[in-house]
Amino acid sequence: MPCVADWLNNPFSIVQGIFAQNVPNSDWEKKVTEYFKEKLKENNATNWVPSLNDVPVHYLKPNSLVKFRCMVQDMFDPEFYMGVYETVDPNTNARVLHFGKYRDVAECGPQQEIDLNSSQTVTSERQTFYCVPVPGESAWVKEISFLTELVLSRVSPSTSYTPSRHKRSYEEDEDMDLHPSKQKEQHMGNSCSGGDIHGCVEPKRLETEASAGHHLISPNCSPPLDLNFPLPGEKGPACLVKVYESWDNFKVNDVLEVYGILSVDPVLSIVNNEERDSSALDPMECMDTAEEQRVHSPPASLVPRIHVILAQKLQHINPLLPACLNEEESKTFVSNFMSELSPVRAELLGFLTHALLGDSLAAEYLILHLISTVYARRDVLPLGKFTVNLSGCPRNSIFTEHIYRIIQQLVPASYRLQMTIENMNHSRFIPHKDYAANRLVSGVLQLASNTSLVVDETQLEQGQLDTTGVHNVTALGNLITWQKVDYDFSYHQMEFPCNINVLITSEGRSLLPSDCQVHLQPQIIPPNMEEYMNSLLTAVLPSVLNKFRIYLSLLRLLDYSISDEVTKAVEEDFVEMRKNDPESITADDLHRTLLVARFLSLSAGQTTLSRERWLRAKQLEALRKVRLQQQKCVNGNEL
Repeated sequence: MPCVADWLNNPFSIVQGIFAQNVPNSDWEKKVTEYFKEKLKENNATNWVPSLNDVPVHYLKPNSLVKFRCMVQDMFDPEFYMGVYETVDPNTNARVLHFGKYRDVAECGPQQEIDLNSSQTVTSERQTFYCVPVPGESAWVKEISFLTELVLSRVSPSTSYTPSRHKRSYEEDEDMDLHPSKQKEQHMGNSCSGGDIHGCVEPKRLETEASAGHHLISPNCSPPLDLNFPLPGEKGPACLVKVYESWDNFKVNDVLEVYGILSVDPVLSIVNNEERDSSALDPMECMDTAEEQRVHSPPASLVPRIHVILAQKLQHINPLLPACLNEEESKTFVSNFMSELSPVRAELLGFLTHALLGDSLAAEYLILHLISTVYARRDVLPLGKFTVNLSGCPRNSIFTEHIYRIIQQLVPASYRLQMTIENMNHSRFIPHKDYAANRLVSGVLQLASNTSLVVDETQLEQGQLDTTGVHNVTALGNLITWQKVDYDFSYHQMEFPCNINVLITSEGRSLLPSDCQVHLQPQIIPPNMEEYMNSLLTAVLPSVLNKFRIYLSLLRLLDYSISDEVTKAVEEDFVEMRKNDPESITADDLHRTLLVARFLSLSAGQTTLSRERWLRAKQLEALRKVRLQQQKCVNGNEL
């Protein structure tokens, strides 16, 4: 029976064993998936698997089992590979069957050659996703995930966290991959002397991808490799994730957790380089452009490959919550937390009230905003979006920056977009297709579901928007109104639905559309704003902060319904309000009040609307409108 270290450190030995026992039966692939699925169900086993999010690639053993929490940034064309191939010993004519699944390079024994004409050869297809870490993922998510895995890995039999090779700088890694001759000296005898799949004289390893000609162009001829992160300043590995089953279930911008075999084989760069050289002699050998080869086959040390054994879409990325809330253990966790929901909400309301300078009404609406989510779409209308415009923020103040820092400490993923003329005119908001490189070039609005986007309009000053700026502002407006981003494919646009929580901070009413405007009314003016805001976070106990994080993530995932009885009562109430004041009560007001009632109920842990919550929602809306009316009277044409 294989020990834990076998399936973690040497998964190929497990796959080889299952393959040998079941060939020529095609069920071996299903049995491999089932084996690893069962292993990962064992107590804390998923935490034994080292994560590329936490551990640098150079600390991980090549061909070991790893996991990666990521967003699908792009999908490349499917590729063919040798799923099963046969080698022959020219001296003895002995034949051996091998599997090519989960490999970039086909393995051959000494004195063996691949028989490309063998009747046993099986050509299969796999899909390649270009995956990046979740854009805007909060530091606390990374820290808690890492600490959890570190603690549990120490009590497990796994040794995967031990550095398996000497640490080398990324610059050296890049140099080795950009100059494959250096690697060739180190790997002579371990790889085919020729990169051509059809003519390897002394085959030891062979690239299993059928598409030839992938390589990285020398830095003398091309700019540095762009890892294509959607947000500026992002760090972490980008990966080429090779998916073998059910890839139709995944789409661009999905957040996944994948478990698979890590491939950082330096020979990939050698093969790609030689293919580039050979295709230069005969252009018909390769139809890909040089730029496409460069982007689709980057150095393995910079963009490692993961050959997926198991992959799942994530409902959320909060490490404090169970990954799936439908399991029995998770239901216990949820019920236990819901039993203490009331004091958590009260503490969170108090915390946000202090952050908003004593404004408890704004704090109420901020909680409702943070737990809002698009729960359905009716035709083109997204239901559940709740974009809040927090007006009355001090202009050019550090207040909005600190509000964002507080939100960053509460939600798993967020980004602060400073709405300056410079940013609007020069930033790339909308992803677009680069046909020369055959890839989707990312933009700021390529975000994962449930990301909090804080648009800081207090930074906006007088100036001229150019064509790019107008397109960016339009894209922001479409994101807010329709919860979609139209990606630019040059000859057409393609709609990508999204689920992004947008909070707009502004001095007056925002230039952008919103579902709800709340005007800030500070009750306290601290003499030192920075000191005041910093002291808020340091005063909160880590355990309390974690409860806030669970609270906001969990409530977004709860189901909600309105009974027929309450629906009828709400309709009658609306008719009555229209009778009393037909001018001020519109269908939009009803829709907004129902949204407020929905999130107000969920914030109290109630999954159905009660009469009490409906009346409270009406009260909050009345207070909010009175405040806006007062502001209008003060500023005249403010609203």
